[in-house]
Amino acid sequence: MQDTTLIAPANGTLLTRAVEPGSMLNAGSTVLTLSLTRPVWVRAYVDERNLGQTQPGRDILLYTDGRPDKPYHGKIGFVSPTAEFTPKTVETPDLRTDLVYRLRIIVTDADDALRQGMPVTVKFNDEARHE
Repeated sequence: MQDTTLIAPANGTLLTRAVEPGSMLNAGSTVLTLSLTRPVWVRAYVDERNLGQTQPGRDILLYTDGRPDKPYHGKIGFVSPTAEFTPKTVETPDLRTDLVYRLRIIVTDADDALRQGMPVTVKFNDEARHE
């Protein structure tokens, strides 16, 4: 690796170093793991009953436990075309096994307080106005 220059494909945070300096490598070996810091996005799931409200481009509010009075803003960037069973990591109010659709929500005003893996509560903008 002394004769090699590593160039990251994008800005991010270094998560792991898989190889120690001075080690021999094969072509294509993983050397470092990078977590992309921008754009920040949330993976969320919606049940079939609410699927009609989820169009790409729709405005979303995101709440964290650390700042419940100050939501982050986002837009739906992707809605999965196929259903899947509720993943084990999803926390839903009724905690039942359901068919759900995966969403990717791009956070438009992310800051350093929003961390990778942090749970958020997702609300559609019109829902938040009625509460």
